[in-house]
Amino acid sequence: MENLKSILQKIMGMSNKKKAYLIVALFIVFIMVWAFVSAGVITANFNRNLVKTGVDNQKVEALSLIITETKEGSKYFEIYGESGNYSNDHSIATLNNVVGNFYKDGEVAMSFQSSKGEYNENERTITLYDNTYIVLKDETSLEADKLTWYGSDKETVAEGNVKIKKSKEMSANADKCVIGVGYENFKIIGKTQTKIFQSK
Repeated sequence: MENLKSILQKIMGMSNKKKAYLIVALFIVFIMVWAFVSAGVITANFNRNLVKTGVDNQKVEALSLIITETKEGSKYFEIYGESGNYSNDHSIATLNNVVGNFYKDGEVAMSFQSSKGEYNENERTITLYDNTYIVLKDETSLEADKLTWYGSDKETVAEGNVKIKKSKEMSANADKCVIGVGYENFKIIGKTQTKIFQSK
């Protein structure tokens, strides 16, 4: 209490100019404390709302997405989507009305189109689903509910209502088809029906 009295006496003994400086300094300190406390409250509410509403799971919408992967100048694939979106961390792209190519030795080895597709950057996979149509370099065509590309050095897997046609040589229906590395051969798996045509 004595300390407070001595402080008040010192303030009263100051000149008007020093009192004005003291008032301005106290006002600035008050504003800074108020701003600090307010920022803490606003940030806490914002973080709480993010967790509550799941805003951190929002996706970035985009038109005309083109994704290409190359290594040492050689193109592995290119995929184009008329529209789509990226996940928040840009690791997964979901595409609509998709077309594209897979490459081998600098040439198109397989072309595709699909209503929907997904590129997973972390896993380096492309998944096509819904009205998927594929054509291999030797003009073999393939339709499937879903196609998954695991990389140029791995097999590509087509699943669900697989229909294969190879010009006038053969046609086949299957549950599943595995396209070999290099896209030059394939094997059909599951319930299958194959027709071989003789050339005249």
